[in-house]
Amino acid sequence: MKTIQIICFIVAVLLFNLPSAFSQTYLLHTNWQFKNRQKTIWYPATVPGTIHTDLLANHLIADPFYGDNENKLQWIGQTEWEYQTRFDIPYSTNSEIFLQFDGLDTYTSIYLNHKLLLKTDNMFRTYKVPVSKLLKQKGNDLRIVFYSAERQANLAAKRNRIIYPCENNRNFARKAQYHFGWDWAPRMITCGIWRSVKLIVGGEKIDTTPHYSEVKLIQENDSIGQSFYFTVEGKPTFMKGANWIPADVFLPRISKEKYKSLLVAAKEAGMNMLRVWGGGIYEDDYFYSLCDSLDIYIWQDFMFAGAMYAADPVSLDNIKQEAIDNIKRLRTHKCIVLWCGNNEIDEAWHNWGWQKQFHISKSDSIRLWTDYQKIFHELLPSLVKEYDGGRAYIASSPLYGWGRQKSMTHGDSHYWGMWWGLDSISIMKQKIPRFMSEYGMQAMPNMESVLQFATKSDLYTSSAFIKNHQKHPTGFQTLSKYLRMEQIPVSDFASFVTGTQELQSRAIETALNAQIHSKGRCMGSLLWQFNDCWPVCSWSIIDYYGNKKKGYYTLQNIHQKN
Repeated sequence: MKTIQIICFIVAVLLFNLPSAFSQTYLLHTNWQFKNRQKTIWYPATVPGTIHTDLLANHLIADPFYGDNENKLQWIGQTEWEYQTRFDIPYSTNSEIFLQFDGLDTYTSIYLNHKLLLKTDNMFRTYKVPVSKLLKQKGNDLRIVFYSAERQANLAAKRNRIIYPCENNRNFARKAQYHFGWDWAPRMITCGIWRSVKLIVGGEKIDTTPHYSEVKLIQENDSIGQSFYFTVEGKPTFMKGANWIPADVFLPRISKEKYKSLLVAAKEAGMNMLRVWGGGIYEDDYFYSLCDSLDIYIWQDFMFAGAMYAADPVSLDNIKQEAIDNIKRLRTHKCIVLWCGNNEIDEAWHNWGWQKQFHISKSDSIRLWTDYQKIFHELLPSLVKEYDGGRAYIASSPLYGWGRQKSMTHGDSHYWGMWWGLDSISIMKQKIPRFMSEYGMQAMPNMESVLQFATKSDLYTSSAFIKNHQKHPTGFQTLSKYLRMEQIPVSDFASFVTGTQELQSRAIETALNAQIHSKGRCMGSLLWQFNDCWPVCSWSIIDYYGNKKKGYYTLQNIHQKN
């Protein structure tokens, strides 16, 4: 009996006076509340979550995806919000205690027991702060103020003497760029605790050892121009796949089940590569773990797209910490085979007419291009080399814009003559680059999906509800032109839906067959785009609700035959 008492005493000492070597992590996801900072009423909040989904859960707004509700909810992104919770320390300890925020969207001031703990300004970073001296055993108050990302980005743009080209000021916010709207995405400028909040006792120990698959990018001068292909265990391998965008506007709603459903569908379609596009997010670890297990290779963009970005010392340091956090996190996944600095910025600078559009002087042009080089030719490649030296890095995708002849002979290509250029679908038999990293054709989502955001009385392309779910400025006109070119009859809205899916199917069939059967000239085909972030007419082959368009089955059939 005495021996048992001694053992119990030792266990008690260990539990309540834990040594500094002990490490334990607790999720602080309960008892959260939120409110408009200008008001007094608090409402229950879900963490991880977003302000839009919390407002929706408390019946304070209508479904943001229904009809044209998006337009009525822009005030949310222009408002300041507060979140708070109270927590206890689970046990007494002499170990250091940390608070870790895996994802805060985006501009915050964080207060612990009424003292300012931290300010944040980057949705993609992990923030870890020692808090032992501020904590009490019971009743710790944690409060987070979220500032409007829209207003913060606008203020940052005003402070700059130089105009950094962009269709809005999203490029001044280290936040998912598609939240500011895209030609397939609504403008829903979110905020909130979008990833875990952790209380860590003794320091969290995470394995960040790089794991490589035997996949290499080969870029060599040859008789055509410059190659762009991947080898797997030394064997040249055609990459069949698509571009991946975030699977929801409201990121915490992307469940493990949704990730699994989409990625299994990619595998069943015969895909062996997905490109994580640079206007979205560095995806959840679960996404990459599934890709590891499914043998789906990942082309990983850094989160920069279609704009010029500032490279002053403060901005560069912010980008540096973001890159380090995500390189170290993702390098543990063997599926990662390529890091890419940005989406289409090099092409945009040289081909989109920004200098004329934004009245940029010669001296400012030099400054802007210097900033570009600092980020994409100096900082990011140096960090990839330091933290993940076994993997390749390219500065931008594509290497040359689709209007230039070299886009067909050198590097990877985004060919948009079909769609933006209104070239016929048959042009894809001729436009065969070394690696096609973007191409596509829009199609309506399935009718059962349309009826989740519109009523039967709204089923015509000029209705407010349907128009709000077409984000390309000339989308329906372009589709109508292609339907006439392909002689696909349309008599009503239902036939328009099926007609556009037939159109997309023909475009995929023509392009993909030409690329696969190019006798090694083209060694990769990544369709734009695989999935959707909300219900919309887009280039996706699987809509927001997981319903597959005809193009999905066409692509699957071609892959199975080849």
